[in-house]
Amino acid sequence: MGRNRENKAAVIADLKELLSDAQLAFVIDYQGLSVAEITDLRNRLRPTGSVCKVTKNTFMQQAVAENETWQPMTNFLKGSAAFVLVKDDVGSAVRAYQAFKKDTKKTEFRGGVMQGQALNEDQVKAIADLPSKEELMGQVAGAINSIATKLAVGIKEVPSSLGRGINEVPSSLGRVIGAMAAKEEGDAA
Repeated sequence: MGRNRENKAAVIADLKELLSDAQLAFVIDYQGLSVAEITDLRNRLRPTGSVCKVTKNTFMQQAVAENETWQPMTNFLKGSAAFVLVKDDVGSAVRAYQAFKKDTKKTEFRGGVMQGQALNEDQVKAIADLPSKEELMGQVAGAINSIATKLAVGIKEVPSSLGRGINEVPSSLGRVIGAMAAKEEGDAA
């Protein structure tokens, strides 16, 4: 059964909606992949907040036509194309695809688009190697905790050193009096 005009418009609207939520989109050649393998890829991508869409290139071309951010994707629209649209965790999504590609050896990365820039596979891998949002938050929290700890130790040291100084006054006073007495005895002799 062919698609009617309303059905095509709905597919394009769905693609536009997915693209509006995406941070990164990349195009892969899915030729030679079975339905089970595409399902496996989708299952690997789902926990990362990503979607793998298999649709006609003309539908994707119409979906990105009016959006400057995604227009570079038109360079990759040829042959059998699947589109991975990454919403949240870019690094995890790219790593999930890389693991799938390594396991199946049947797919080819064509290119990606992020913030209006066309990206090659090495650039997308470099993005994947960046720390995740959770790792960055942990690093920032650790740095803040380190500063707070050092500040607390420094603040605690002020009264401690003042207390040691006050405790030293009587014994220092005793040494001074003893030294003065010894000096007077030495002067008297």
